[in-house]
Amino acid sequence: MQLELLNAQGQATSKVDAPDTLFARDYNEALVHQIVVAFQANARQGTRAQLDRAEVKHSTKKPWRQKGTGRARAGMTSSPLWRGGGRIFPNSPDENFTQKVNKKMYRAGMAAIFSQLAREGRLAVIDSMEVDSPKTKAFAAKLKAMGFDSVLVISDQVDDNLLLASRNLRNVLVVEPRHADPLSLVHYKKVLVTKAAIEQLKEMLA
Repeated sequence: MQLELLNAQGQATSKVDAPDTLFARDYNEALVHQIVVAFQANARQGTRAQLDRAEVKHSTKKPWRQKGTGRARAGMTSSPLWRGGGRIFPNSPDENFTQKVNKKMYRAGMAAIFSQLAREGRLAVIDSMEVDSPKTKAFAAKLKAMGFDSVLVISDQVDDNLLLASRNLRNVLVVEPRHADPLSLVHYKKVLVTKAAIEQLKEMLA
């Protein structure tokens, strides 16, 4: 598999060889959907909580007498049938949303995403991604000159200058290969990978 090598102006100058095991896999939509959903589920904190009828703030006084009013019987305002009453099956603060994905499935799903990005022309390679100073304006101008407005940059190493220059850009994310996740890969319009990062991805996923 060969991928386009871009220069500083975002123009394809040549081709670079990439492993077929990572960039020429068949697209498995069901598997990709599973690992994306699992990634989102595992990111949930599960700290939400609701009150049952014993925990809501209420009076124990009977709202009205049992008979003679023509209305339904009512004993407390904490009833789940009442507005402001407790929930019947409340969410607990220790709820667990995690989903297990086997390593082999995760690697195959990530390879399928990379392969589909390459087929769609949304993935390209650069020699390196470096900035001289931690200036967001300079880094944004560099990406604009290359023609990118929404891009995920996978660099073999992310120094302080690159991290500080990119973290305030809304549609830009710079990560190392070990932090590349399936949600970011499918979210951003373009993916830039450095040459050295390809080798790291090959060791982790191929």
